[in-house]
Order: sequence, then C-alpha cells, then structure tokens
Amino acid sequence: MMHPALLLEAACAGANSSRLLEAEQAPFPAGPLGLGRLGIAEARDGKDDEPGNGRPGQGGRSWRAGDHHIHSEYSGDFDTSTNPPTFSKGTDAVYPIVTNAIMAKHFGLKWVMCTDHGGPTHSKVNLEQAYPDLLISRSLVPDVLQFWGMEFDAPQMDHHTLMIPRHDGEAQQLFALESGFSKRDPFPVDPSYDTEAKMIEFLNAAKAMPQKPLVIAHHAARSATGLGVYGQDTPREFRNNHNAAPDVYIGFEGSPGHQAGPLVGGARGAYGNFHTMGGYDQMTARVGGLWDSLLGEGRKWWITATSDSHVHWTRGGSDFWPGEYSKTYVLASQDYGDVMDGLRHGRIWVTTGDLIAGLDLVVKGPGGQAAMGETLDVRGNGKREIEVEISFTPLQGPNSNGDIPFVSRVDLIVGQIIGPAADPNTDTNPTTQVIARFGPNQWKKSGDRFVVRYPLQNMQGRFYVRVRGTNTSEDEPLVDGAESPWTDFWFYSNPVFVNMG
Repeated sequence: MMHPALLLEAACAGANSSRLLEAEQAPFPAGPLGLGRLGIAEARDGKDDEPGNGRPGQGGRSWRAGDHHIHSEYSGDFDTSTNPPTFSKGTDAVYPIVTNAIMAKHFGLKWVMCTDHGGPTHSKVNLEQAYPDLLISRSLVPDVLQFWGMEFDAPQMDHHTLMIPRHDGEAQQLFALESGFSKRDPFPVDPSYDTEAKMIEFLNAAKAMPQKPLVIAHHAARSATGLGVYGQDTPREFRNNHNAAPDVYIGFEGSPGHQAGPLVGGARGAYGNFHTMGGYDQMTARVGGLWDSLLGEGRKWWITATSDSHVHWTRGGSDFWPGEYSKTYVLASQDYGDVMDGLRHGRIWVTTGDLIAGLDLVVKGPGGQAAMGETLDVRGNGKREIEVEISFTPLQGPNSNGDIPFVSRVDLIVGQIIGPAADPNTDTNPTTQVIARFGPNQWKKSGDRFVVRYPLQNMQGRFYVRVRGTNTSEDEPLVDGAESPWTDFWFYSNPVFVNMG
C-alpha cells in the first residue's frame, strides 16, 4: 500500500488536475437556485436512474463502509472586524473536498460526508462556495457517495453531524437549517441561538421537513472531566432531543476521530480530560453505561465511528484519512437514500484498525429472526428457545498500517429494557452484562467467516443483544494512554431488540 505521504501528493495532484480546473472554469447554468455555479445541481448528465438519487432499497444491500465526519478546506476562519465577516479557507482543515473523496475511495469507503465547521455567516459560505466544490467532487469521484451537510454547532451542546438527504434542494435545506439554528451562524452574535429550547426548535423543524435529515452527536464525552462526569453533552439533553425527534436525532459517535493523536504526542480522540477507552468514548465503552441506559429505555440509539479528518498526522495533524483507521459499516445498497435509511434504522456496525471486514448479528426464535437495528417478537406459549448467531469475516490481507489484525475475543452483551429512567440524567443500566466471551476455540469456520452460536435460555420480557470484539487481552477496554492506536482495536455491533411476548 502506498505511504500516506505519497498518497497525499497523488490526491492533491488529482485535486488540481486539468479536469478539475476545467470543471471549475466551465460556465454553469443559473438553474432554479439563481446562484450561477450552483446550477450544476441540475446538470447531472440526465442520469436520474443512477444509484444514489435517494430511493431507499434500490439494488442489493451489502455492508458498505463510510464516514460521516470529515473536514475540508472550508473549515476555516472568519475575520469579524469586517461586516460581513471575511472567510479564509484552509486555516483549520486543509484538504479540498475532492482530495478527501479520493482518499476515502483508496481506503475502501463507499460513502462519505463533508462536515465543515460553522461560524458567523458560514451558511452563506457553504451555499455559495463549498457546495459547488462538492458537486464537482461528486462528478470526479462517482464511486463514492458524497453527502452534503455540516458539523452543526448545536445550541447548548457540542458539535453534531447534520446530514442532508440527497435531492435537488439539498443546498437550500442546509442553508435554512444552518442560518436558522446553528449557534455560531448569526452575526453579530445572538445569545438566543444558544439555548436548549433552540435545540428543540431545530429538531422540530428538521423532523417536519419532507426530506428528513439525520443528526448524530460528535465526540460526546470529549469535554467530560471524569468517568460519568459530563461536560457539554449530558444524558438529559440526549433524552430530550431524542424524545423530540427520534427519527432524526439517532445517536452518537461511539469511536470519535483524531485517533492518531498518540502518534504525535497527543491523546486519542483529542480527549484531553478523561481519555477514550480502547479508542471509544466512555458513553459507549462502559458496559452498563450511558449507551446501555438509553437502550434500556427501548430507545433506538445507534453508534458510529469517524475520522474527524482535518490534517493527516504525517503533515502535523492528529488524524487519519477517512477509512484509514475507523469505519462505519451500513447495510445498504449503493444509494444515498438507502445509506441514510440504514443509518436511521441501526443497520450499522463499526470497527477500528480494520480488525474485521464483516459482521452479522442475528437473533433467531420461533417464527422469525432479527438483525442489527431490528426487533424480534417471540409469541406463543409453546417452545420459545432463542439463539444468537454471531458471524464475522477477518480482514483478508494487511490493514492500512501493513499489519494483519487478529481477533482475540468476541463478547456477547445483553441488557434488559426496563423502561423510562426516573432521572433523565441516569447514565447506567445495571442489568447489562457480558454474558459470554468467545475465543478462537469457540468459533467455527464457515467459508471465509467465523461463526458463534449461543442459546439464550429462560429469557423474559424485553431485552437487547449486542456484541463487541478486540485484538487485546483486556476484559474491558482500559483508559487509553500513550500506546499506539495500531495496537488496540475493537469492533462493536449495534443492538438487536427482543420482545418475549
């Protein structure tokens, strides 16, 4: 595999190719947007039947790796001494949108999302400058679905993915949401944009849209000062937001970006207070912790893994390229609408270090079965044995560091659904536990996959099942220190829900 520094040179060369220059200089029809170059949204060569134009379920579904948190040169700075503020691109993140797409394709991603930082009047920068470059990138790298959105400055919270569905009005939709609700967008500053009530107003507006966006919390515990001592994002806010728009506000990053921090003397995830645990946020990594508390209420709450790429670690940053280290796999066809449908409904698993290349979790019972994100209803008074089937595919060949990762253990985790928490700041589910651990002697080879089957006996009521795996010998992921991220890998499934009627 080509060294990242050489890949960067190739990607930058691609970004400045004659084809890109020609595309940038070509005249664009005004179109219904009335914004000159933005008319390219209506000039897609008439290929309306191509995969990816927002029709869920089109084509065959498979696990497709992606990343919904990537920064481009449009994460920049604003000079607020002028009115309106003057934007300078490339001062925070440095790569053109097309460079990120080229690198994502190289590292095996099928879908990505541009999520640049906001700022005073940034909604106009997104609309007039960044979006035309996204359209060019889509044309130059058609094999990768490239979503439009931003790293939303959520009122009274830390950053969130705001993912816009693919449609002709996607640019205007983001402009309306960013200009209307992003706490950093008003100029001069407007304190009314930074309240919990404004966040709920935003979610109510988002869920009322014909094309519903997705909202996913970023690095949720990065500002936490200890285990269970939260900062900008709190359990209460997650519950309130999910109550307001459960089909829009769907989860948080289980594994945050900036994972290359230890390679340049920093912390994984840039978690400078309470560190990540095996590369995962404490809200996810702690068995019986906040994630399990939310699942224990029956919430459809999902985790993802992202790069948060700004600047590659070989160039002075603390980041890996999209897909180089972290991947979010979604069961979907190669279609914008179906990828969003998979994210919305929890057909997701995540991994770091390419520890595995495939994962399926299925719960089987009388009359049916359910997979990640789904619910199995077990009815009747007869025999009601259920079985969990875990199957995973090891990586065929080396990962991006040139290593061949080895799964040392897979854990089966079960928690009861105990109903709404009396205290909205509850962050534990005491019923959740690792009920079985499986090593290489317990799984069986089936083609290119390894399979584990485990019966669940005497189960009652409502519960959920999830799995994780690692290349380490740690029973539970330890708090991260200075160790290389290339020595510490974990994968996590999203849950399967079961109702024992």
